Order: sequence, then structure tokens, then C-alpha cells
Amino acid sequence: MFKAIILLTSVFLFGCSDNEVGDVSLGWFTTKDIKIESLKDPDIPGVTCHISSIEADLDFSDPSDSSISCRQTGAITEQMIKNIEQGKSGEIVFRKSKSILFKNLKIRRIFDIENQTLLYVSYSTKETQGSFKHSMSTVPLWGTPAYNKVVSAD
Repeated sequence: MFKAIILLTSVFLFGCSDNEVGDVSLGWFTTKDIKIESLKDPDIPGVTCHISSIEADLDFSDPSDSSISCRQTGAITEQMIKNIEQGKSGEIVFRKSKSILFKNLKIRRIFDIENQTLLYVSYSTKETQGSFKHSMSTVPLWGTPAYNKVVSAD
């Protein structure tokens, strides 16, 4: 019995985040809330993303819907851009479990060299109602020290 209580407590606490900046209730008769988290790009700390997603307190799986908005909140340097993955697939900069059964929310950063823009794509790794839920935000390098300094390695 004691092990079951610890397991249930850890499942509920697993969804808690140190980065949570907002919590919007969806009503009195629901156990679902919109959670809003702040995330600094680990390789480009001059970019902050805010991710909103639904969390269902009494379910084993959260809905797949999410939204992302990213902005420049500090310096973005040429060296930061040179150090990131520049392929078409980019790289995962954030991952969060949304289910005990392999569903994750992932944030992937892709650098659009031609347009000098960072793209951040938020997506669920599990198909829901015939669709993989996703959202995208962009951060242009215009006005930063990195603008037009980084060219393709090709």
C-alpha cells in the first residue's frame, strides 16, 4: 500500500515544473488546466520560449495540444549560432513526458540559414485523432550580432 501511494504521488509530481509561470483553470467541473512554462534555449540563452499545454490531473496521459511562442530576450551571438546543429532536422532542446505510455512533448530548434531565423517547433510524439499535434514559433536574427555572420558549411 505504501509503495502505491509513493508511486501515485511521484506520477502527480512528475508534471510539476520549476519553470511554470502560469496556471489557468479550465473550470470548476474539470481536472484539466492550462500550464504555461518558460524555457531558455540551453545553447542560445538569449532566446526564451513560453510553452502552454493542457495537463489533466487525474489522468495517466495529458492531451497532446500545446502552443509555443519564442522571443529574443537577450544577446544572440555569432558563436552561439555556430555551435548549434545546422541540419534540416535541427536538434531537440526540451523534452517532457506527457504520459506514462511513451507520449512526450518535444521542442526542436532548427536554424533557417537563408532567412537568418531560428525556428522552434513544439510537437507531441503520439498521434491523436489522426494527427500529430504541433506548433511553431520563429526568432529572427535581424538586429543581433549574429545576423548575416553565419553562413552554411556546405
